Amino acid sequence: MSRLPGAPTVGVLALQGGVAEHIAMVEALGARAVAVREPDQFAGSDGSRVDALILPGGESSAISRLLDVLDLREPLRSAIGSGVPTLGTCAGLILLAARIHDPAPGQRGLGFLDVEVGRNAFGSQLASAEGGFAVDGVRGSGPGGLVRGALIRAPEVRAVGPGARAIATSGGRIVAVTSADPDADARSDPGAPAEAGPDSGRPLGTATGVAFHPELSGDPALHRALLARAAGTR
Repeated sequence: MSRLPGAPTVGVLALQGGVAEHIAMVEALGARAVAVREPDQFAGSDGSRVDALILPGGESSAISRLLDVLDLREPLRSAIGSGVPTLGTCAGLILLAARIHDPAPGQRGLGFLDVEVGRNAFGSQLASAEGGFAVDGVRGSGPGGLVRGALIRAPEVRAVGPGARAIATSGGRIVAVTSADPDADARSDPGAPAEAGPDSGRPLGTATGVAFHPELSGDPALHRALLARAAGTR
């Protein structure tokens, strides 16, 4: 697909993991995707150089370590903290979390999702499975608007604090969260997934993390929602 005039520029953190698949999906939606691995690719004297960010799946502990080795942690934190809409898939969810259950030595999250995550909660590589997920406010390409995705050594969200809200579950386990929108109506239980499902129209927050891989299942719904959020904040 040709690039749409004025389309957002999406930076895909390119240290390790499924970078190419995310770039391909963003470009298929008509936006510009860039692999970011240098501090000055996030922002410069002229301001932010990306309109949205994607933190891909991979080895969360390796990505965390590389952020420190390459002096990328603070530029990345600064970009997300400035309001750049961000989507994290699998390991990206872990990176966005404030708390990691049983982290690898030295591993730490970026703190943009008020959640505790557990690594490899859905089993080994052999236990990988593809399915459909009802994601609050996002209509996927699966039956009934489900978002298709693959769970591969996937994490789970063990606890959700008041600064985030759950937006999808699988078998009673939380597999997707978004940062709480301070302008949205208060929820009595921010940790409970909304019951309205994919047609609720409820917007995603600045940071969204999912345990599954929509890019491997060919479902662009979350990427499309990220681009819409980016276009709305420009």
